Amino acid sequence: MSYSIAVRALCEFTAKAGDLDLRFTPSPTALEGIVGHRTVASRRSEDYQSEVALEGQYLSLKVKGRADGYDPAQNCLEEVKTYRGDLSRQPANHRQLHWAQAKIYGWLMCRKLDLAQINLALVYFDIVSEKETCLVETFGATQLQLFFEAHCARFLLWAEQEMAHREARNRAAGQLAFPHADFRPGQRHLAESVFKAVSTGRCLMAQAPTGIGKTVGTLFPMLKALAPQQLDKVFFLTAKTPGRQLALDAARVILERAEAPPLRVLEMIARDKACEHPDKACHGESCPLAQGFYDRLPAARQAASGLNLLHQRALREVALAHGVCPYYLSQEMARWADVVVADYNYYFDFSALLFGLAQANNWKVAVLVDEAHNLVERGRQMYSATLDQGALNAVRKIAPEALKKPLQRVNREWNALHGQQLAVYQAYAKAPEKLLQALSSCSASIGDYLNDHPQGLDSALQGFYFDMLQFCRVAELFDEHFLFDIAKRDLDRKRPLSQLCLRNVVPAGFIGPRLTAARSTVLFSATLSPRHYYADLLGTPANTVCIDVESPFHADQLQVHIVNRISTRFAHRQASLAPIVELIARQFSERPGNYLAFFSSFDYSQQVAQLLAECHPHINLWSQSRGMGEAQRQQFLDQFTEGGEGIGFAVLGGAFGEGIDLPGARLIGAFIATLGLAQFNPVNEQMKRRMAAIFGAGHDYTYLFPGVQKVVQAAGRVIRTQQDRGVVMLIDDRFGESKVRQLLPRWWSIRDPLAPGPEMDGASAEDSPFQFGSLSHTPEKQC
Repeated sequence: MSYSIAVRALCEFTAKAGDLDLRFTPSPTALEGIVGHRTVASRRSEDYQSEVALEGQYLSLKVKGRADGYDPAQNCLEEVKTYRGDLSRQPANHRQLHWAQAKIYGWLMCRKLDLAQINLALVYFDIVSEKETCLVETFGATQLQLFFEAHCARFLLWAEQEMAHREARNRAAGQLAFPHADFRPGQRHLAESVFKAVSTGRCLMAQAPTGIGKTVGTLFPMLKALAPQQLDKVFFLTAKTPGRQLALDAARVILERAEAPPLRVLEMIARDKACEHPDKACHGESCPLAQGFYDRLPAARQAASGLNLLHQRALREVALAHGVCPYYLSQEMARWADVVVADYNYYFDFSALLFGLAQANNWKVAVLVDEAHNLVERGRQMYSATLDQGALNAVRKIAPEALKKPLQRVNREWNALHGQQLAVYQAYAKAPEKLLQALSSCSASIGDYLNDHPQGLDSALQGFYFDMLQFCRVAELFDEHFLFDIAKRDLDRKRPLSQLCLRNVVPAGFIGPRLTAARSTVLFSATLSPRHYYADLLGTPANTVCIDVESPFHADQLQVHIVNRISTRFAHRQASLAPIVELIARQFSERPGNYLAFFSSFDYSQQVAQLLAECHPHINLWSQSRGMGEAQRQQFLDQFTEGGEGIGFAVLGGAFGEGIDLPGARLIGAFIATLGLAQFNPVNEQMKRRMAAIFGAGHDYTYLFPGVQKVVQAAGRVIRTQQDRGVVMLIDDRFGESKVRQLLPRWWSIRDPLAPGPEMDGASAEDSPFQFGSLSHTPEKQC
């Protein structure tokens, strides 16, 4: 079996040395790099050869790549690097890496043309001045061959280990047995659908109820597909920390049942959570874990490769034992793991690491997107950009003298916008060109300053600089799927400040290509209804297969009551307090236990909790507060004990509305006193108009569908296993409307306790706007 590697990847593995240095220095963009390479080539003779394809073999290792250029008359092979700033400040280990690439290409060219020697040139092209700096050396073919073979031999030891690992991994994956005695109801349907989707190379959208074991039901079939589909990686993407933990737990269960097959599962976390020295900068002169990072990385990488579960704690232990940064060790191990568990942004963000690695290395990957209903809002956040004038004013005061004029120009163009705007909030067709020019010019000035001052900027100024870069990037992509709006604030000032926002409304144009780039992408959640809403906003491929997995629960497990004589609209809120309190107290008296009570806002929740405490002081209650940290959230959940009695007050759509697991008597009911609709404000109204223009259903896409999804997620906290019993009170007259009822789970059996009468069944399959195939069929229905 042979192993193939690109020249650049080979050198990055074997020739990197010295410190990790993450001091920000603006580098040319990809487009600037391409233009720079073309400019250099255009200055050469007619016989000059650009993009010369080269390859060579060392034992079972094939090395290939494209040299930037070769001049036959000078017998000179060129490695071109674009840059901006002061070349004399280039770190020595960067120059060393560039020479390594040139030498590898040099030997491959000597071999191709049967040369005894060759001139190698590092050509540094300044994209600002368009000046070239050429460093030329002559090398004999034998010298270059020895260099090539030494680096190949160093990598081949690792490559042979990885080839053996992959063969063993594929054999073990093919023999994996389902980790439990049997599938839960619906779980087999889900697993078969995932396996068929990856086998046919299609996207799958699976609505599967809470409690069937979606995490194991999606991860297990993907592992079974590793060998037959020749997958390089499986990416398991989550919206929140609890989802990441569930994925790691599922992987642990699968591995333990199979007696630890050779499978590497890596957890990736945010940099600020992995940093060991948050008070230090990411370079060798500041952080001890960055100093000599690349010198110690090979040993750390080797140690990490021997572990099956590279979760946060295990990776940290390995990193600290070898004196390297845990966060950047995890980035290295992403190249060698079989399963990567990470946040959405690692694959879907503009500069997503996992997506970038997959594209650069031509990996065949399968992607699992957990709780995929969250991807709509998360996508909007990733592809939007905001600038705050208060932040601009603050950095203008501390900016170096060289940057004051560019920042002042931005402020001047910004203030000019206020004269055109009478309302506090207003949306526009696009961002003004003069403002964008000022922002682009200011960004370039800051970039030039950073190149000349490697010690960097004040953190506030650097943060605003990054915000400007994002704003300019989004502005280049602006189309009908975005809004540009200005919101004034601090109106009592002589000159009010404002916030500028390039607001993504429809993320489909960015998410869709990421979905199709994978061999297969599986989007799964308990709430993906209606399907056309998610298909439109996520850009799922036309041949996407959709399934609705039948619930393992029965209607008699969950009493769902619509309390349609209470309105929770803002205008009726005060009048609703006493009836809601009496409803909660009556249910608690009839069946004492632990309940969650969800409201549309903290204020509303606090008003009901306060009145309940006054009228029924014997009922134990606790409340979610704004800005809870992880420890405080855990304290809130810890009060839901087996045999406990009390009511936890929370905000719908917040930390406790999804992703928490309180099985059995830890939670026996939920009161949901809101339809979950987004706040009525100018921003949402603008989004509604844009949605109406694009999809013709502005109110449903902006308010109704996302709102009911939150309600169903919150209700899903009550029934977690087939042994659970519970009650859900849907408190609002609008829950009785047919349009809303059609969005509720079909297995629910619903009644109105305040209007006794015949029981009303949940929406039928014919009424449901999310009609998937039946449980007995594998997925054949396209979205």
